[in-house]
Amino acid sequence: MTAGVRPGAGSGAGVGAGDGDAGTTAAEQGWDRFFRRGPYALLGTAVLLAVATGPVLMTRDEGAAAGVLVAAALALEVWWGRTGAGRPGHDPAGRLHYVVRLLLAFALTWLNPFFAVYAVLGYFDAARLLPRRAARLGEIATAVTMAGSQSGGLPPATAENWIAFGALFALNSSLVLVFGRLAAREKDSARAQAAAITALELANARLEQALAENAGLHAQLLLQAREAGVADERRRLAAEIHDTIAQGLAGIITQLQAAADSAGPEAARAHTERAARLARESLGEARRSVHDLAPGPLELGTLPQVLAGITEAWAGTTAVAATFTVTGRPEPLHREVEATLLRIAQEALANAGRHARAGRVGVTLSYMGDEVTLDVRDDGCGFDPLARSGRGPAGAARAGGFGLVGMRSRAERIAGTVDIESEPGGGTAVCARVPLVRHG
Repeated sequence: MTAGVRPGAGSGAGVGAGDGDAGTTAAEQGWDRFFRRGPYALLGTAVLLAVATGPVLMTRDEGAAAGVLVAAALALEVWWGRTGAGRPGHDPAGRLHYVVRLLLAFALTWLNPFFAVYAVLGYFDAARLLPRRAARLGEIATAVTMAGSQSGGLPPATAENWIAFGALFALNSSLVLVFGRLAAREKDSARAQAAAITALELANARLEQALAENAGLHAQLLLQAREAGVADERRRLAAEIHDTIAQGLAGIITQLQAAADSAGPEAARAHTERAARLARESLGEARRSVHDLAPGPLELGTLPQVLAGITEAWAGTTAVAATFTVTGRPEPLHREVEATLLRIAQEALANAGRHARAGRVGVTLSYMGDEVTLDVRDDGCGFDPLARSGRGPAGAARAGGFGLVGMRSRAERIAGTVDIESEPGGGTAVCARVPLVRHG
């Protein structure tokens, strides 16, 4: 027989329900069953071995004494099973149970070495039932019993038996110390791991809270950005009205007054014609300003429906073949996003009709996860995108008051981009990319 120590023995840590660890693992449940049923199994095994070897190792009086001690040990285990089995803790009942069992196991082993099978329990629950220092003493006492059994019985009969007893006692005691130290390290590692898991859970909780706060801040920033964009649009329209329409109306009034004050019909006609020209220019400026406001067609249909409608209408007006395609799953978008994409599509089609001399035009609206793209491609004459002036769609569009610069400006207001791909004779592709911000 050899000494054995369960995990945690000698380190002040027991295994079983109530050890103080969070939760109950499968190993803990297994140890709990062992402490409830193991003593009966080990005691029964020891009795069978003692009965088998009794005629050789015990006298009749020793057998009778062993029977009394076995009955006492069985009564002890029954009492402990009903009052405290599976209840680790350094309370007086647990200490009494350990000490009485240790003495009974020692006496039984004295009578027959095979009763050490029962005595081995002292290794397993010393740390479970005794304080740390007392647990070491209990394990050493158990090592005395085990060494006596392994050396041929107690008391040692010869000098050789005494030498064997001393060597086996040293071996059992060393194993107790080694296993106890390993168990202590294992428990410290388990505690450190549990502390790390707790810290990680706390960090995850804080991270989730921070992510929730960031989501709220992001939504708030989007709202503020939209409000800032609306305010910027209002300032832009106010400046345009002041610089164009208001000045045009002032000029009309001036010319009409001059016509009324003119002495001859020719001078009055000239002032009237200038007033009419100013009126037409102001009307054009007013229409352009209204054109830049939120599109009315979006109130009557979804963005794909509206884009399909304007593409079809543009094709009927220009006699150029035009197709509209949707890829991905259409989703209701924020009104600013839909308005931006619609205005960019209208301007890109207008530029293609005025300057591209194309035979075919394709409009594609793509929903791609976290962004929406709008592509307007033609097979027309193309132009040099790097050209800053001259005859070409870029310069002509800028002269019209909106153009490519205006499309980029619109996209940038909602954190988007507009890219132009073109070359002389190779057609033109306008690609607008904007974030997919859902409605609501």
